[in-house]
Amino acid sequence: MSSEDHKYDVNSVEKNNPDVGVHVVADGRHQFDVASIDLVQRRLKQRHVQMIAIAGTLGTGLFLGSGKALSGAGPLGALIAYALVGSVAYSSLCSIGEMTSHAPISGTFPHFAARWVDPALGFAVGWNYFYTNVITVPVEITGAQILITYWDSNPNHAGIYTAIIIVFACATNIFGVRYFGEAEFVFSIIKLTMITGLILVGLIIDLGGSPNHHRLGFQYWKNPGIFAGAGLEPQNIGLDRFLGILSVIVQASFSFQGMELVAIAASETENPRRNIAKAVRRVFFRILVFYILGIFVTGLIVPYNDPNLLQSTGTAAESPYVIAMTNAGIKVLPSIINAGVMTSAFSAANSFLFCSSRILYGLALRGQAPKIFARCTNSGLPFIAVAFSSIFALLALMNIKSGGATVFNWFVNLSTVGGFFGWGSINLTYIFFHRGMKYQGIDRRKLHYWNPLQPWLAIWGLSWCVLFIIINGFEVFWTFTASGFLTAYINIPLFFALYFGWKFMKKTEVWKPEEMDFVTGIPTPEETEGPYYPPEGFWQKLAEILF
Repeated sequence: MSSEDHKYDVNSVEKNNPDVGVHVVADGRHQFDVASIDLVQRRLKQRHVQMIAIAGTLGTGLFLGSGKALSGAGPLGALIAYALVGSVAYSSLCSIGEMTSHAPISGTFPHFAARWVDPALGFAVGWNYFYTNVITVPVEITGAQILITYWDSNPNHAGIYTAIIIVFACATNIFGVRYFGEAEFVFSIIKLTMITGLILVGLIIDLGGSPNHHRLGFQYWKNPGIFAGAGLEPQNIGLDRFLGILSVIVQASFSFQGMELVAIAASETENPRRNIAKAVRRVFFRILVFYILGIFVTGLIVPYNDPNLLQSTGTAAESPYVIAMTNAGIKVLPSIINAGVMTSAFSAANSFLFCSSRILYGLALRGQAPKIFARCTNSGLPFIAVAFSSIFALLALMNIKSGGATVFNWFVNLSTVGGFFGWGSINLTYIFFHRGMKYQGIDRRKLHYWNPLQPWLAIWGLSWCVLFIIINGFEVFWTFTASGFLTAYINIPLFFALYFGWKFMKKTEVWKPEEMDFVTGIPTPEETEGPYYPPEGFWQKLAEILF
């Protein structure tokens, strides 16, 4: 079926409504139908997608950042912060999962924002999200290089290790999505094995199974306590503890950053609607087990005032699990953990590079970025978008010199709000999407994935994202510096400059429910989904559960 034929197709599984004869089709200037130039190919298999969804962007933010969260807010404060941020991440995943289930196409949520909210919002969100992801690539590469110093502390070798990591991360993406999928499949298994092992070891230590046989229980919840202060209001303990939780909320968000990767990969996924739906349904359990249970166990085995938590080595030495093992007399595992965390940092860099290149590709397809970035190889690789995004990985080399490190950290701080803008725009777009579907009489329940808690989940997520953007960098108001204020908040005017700049230049308007196009350029389920073959035998059923 050609794109022209299915523009008015009301008999597909997703668009069936006997009371509606014709759905709205936007005019060609919005470039919604790019099927003729969108040449990426669906090469990611079910097992790739499921593992990417579970562990694709698990990086140093979780494995090392949990220690900073514990020292910043205490065991219960960190648990509250992670649970709150986890609920916002979950609402964002549910929102993008449902929209992707309807439209598994290139461009993902920046295009959804342009399609159902305002083309100017899609432009602003797309470029903001591209920057956020592309600058995170050298951050994770730097993290991986610092982890190597656990074994080799010679500073003269830092440049060599950084260059090697850059080459491997870029090569994994340049070789194509199939190699990216296989690499992330292996890395995800390593990360899941490690985080599961760490949680189990933590529980064993807590229950007295370590070599010193000292049972901890909830000892550290009583002394030094369940909450830690931020140190900003020492005269007001209650307020100081509240500020401690706020500081950890901002930090915890970076542990969850990039969870939407699975939806970004939808246009290159086999059976995208079925696989994305399955992946999103599992996200809740991923958050519950790996993040919430992980931070809970962390609070059991290390006191928040342990001086080792305050170290900024960047290696496994600052991991609360390593600290607990060292205190318990376990000597072999820390080096193994450092290797696992290094793998996770490399994997996260790999994933963020994939994300940034696909966002840039999606913008180029619809005229919101130079058309040259939409070029693909015969195998469906957007090679120019990948090559351009890979250039930013070289920023990791700036960290080798102290002066360059200062500039590099400034770049990083500029992107801190980018993740919140991404999640916020996803939830805002879903609210418009939900309203438009309802107005045009399209039954959401016929999508491969839909959530009965919507649109309340999206409203919850959007509300908290706005608050997160406001409180990001709040500590600067206690020890004010112009540079600290700018790096914390300058991304806000930059985002709105992108939005209003495109809006005035292109004379765009916010879409009304009756104007939203839910048809053009969106393939039908028959075009994207192959037949489902139920698993047979024990091993196939086990693989179905795991992958």
